[in-house]
Amino acid sequence: MEIEKELKKVTLGHEFGAGAACLKCKDKCEGFELHFWRKICRNCKCGLAEHDVVMNSEENKKVGKLFEDTKYTGLIAKLKTEGIPDYQGNMVTITLPIPKDVPMKTVTYEWAPPVANKYMLLPPEKRPVAGTEGAAYRRQQMARQLPEHDQDPSRCHELSPAEVKQMQQYVRKYKDEALGVGDVILPEEMALVQAGGPGGVSVGVGGAPSPGGSCHQCQQPMRQGEPAVYAERAGYDKMWHPACFVCCTCNELLVDMIYFWKKGKMYCGRHYGDSEKPRCGGCDELIFSNEYTQAEGQNWHLKHFCCFECDCILAGETYVMENDKPVCKPCYMKNYAVKCSSCQNAVEPEAQRVSYGDHHWHAEPQCFKCSGCSKCLIGQRFMAVKNFLFCSVECKKKIMA
Repeated sequence: MEIEKELKKVTLGHEFGAGAACLKCKDKCEGFELHFWRKICRNCKCGLAEHDVVMNSEENKKVGKLFEDTKYTGLIAKLKTEGIPDYQGNMVTITLPIPKDVPMKTVTYEWAPPVANKYMLLPPEKRPVAGTEGAAYRRQQMARQLPEHDQDPSRCHELSPAEVKQMQQYVRKYKDEALGVGDVILPEEMALVQAGGPGGVSVGVGGAPSPGGSCHQCQQPMRQGEPAVYAERAGYDKMWHPACFVCCTCNELLVDMIYFWKKGKMYCGRHYGDSEKPRCGGCDELIFSNEYTQAEGQNWHLKHFCCFECDCILAGETYVMENDKPVCKPCYMKNYAVKCSSCQNAVEPEAQRVSYGDHHWHAEPQCFKCSGCSKCLIGQRFMAVKNFLFCSVECKKKIMA
């Protein structure tokens, strides 16, 4: 037993984030412990992003891995200044303008465009200021929008050689055809670039005068001096307000302005992947196998359609969906089943029941009955007081007096 504990301890020591406190469950979670194939904590079922893990170095490695080995020269030129493949994160400290005779105030962003002092025009609650909810939001964005298991076969669970090859082809395809990083620049400056530099005529793409045009997302016009985000994959005739540079599926800001462009639409990494391949509802990985199952509106690896609590295989077994996750009947009865307010026994998932507020009863004459005269109340008018049921005011007075 002691050897088993020691082995577990050593193994977890190599897991990133092991033991980190859960920000959502607080003391109810014993600390982050990665499930052996789900991308969640074994103790509380929350993800890594919900735990108090300093992830900057891991984020930088992830973004560097995403862009390394790409033939897309625009991305290489942009990221060389930030350190491929390590991607140093571009942390920026800005001095804020303040009234006279007031001490200087500085703000440190965990990430910002190179021209952040002019262009950090995101909503205040989403600005990645170090130590704030905005910074935590960015870390969660990174984990959600750019999952490592969408780009690195070694982060996936037991892929076959054929599946590894398919995934490598998929990654190569999106690096060549879809992946990009937005440019933040004033439309009038972009017009100069398009016209051949400062000596050129200030006109936009296609001869349109600059500034001008409207945001591709909200369709509102761009104002004089207002910065815009441009996406090379989309063409420089399109622009976005910084706060409008979002995924077309989840409508979330694109973390670090990393986008995937496909058929005239902007995606985050996760939802681009979902548009290309089915995603397993168990391990959250894209499915590269020809054999998989569909259940409850989701796709699953054959070996991953398991109970969310005990991991037993559910093929051919009775299960219940709880929070969009399948749970076997024994685990449902132990962890989720409600108790009948009359007989105090757990209500089985297939049993009919009557619920009123926080109270539940078996829909049986022996349980759903008047607490005064024992009359069956199924299909009848009734009054409920706490966990008591009454057929009439008289019965209520008799019991509650």
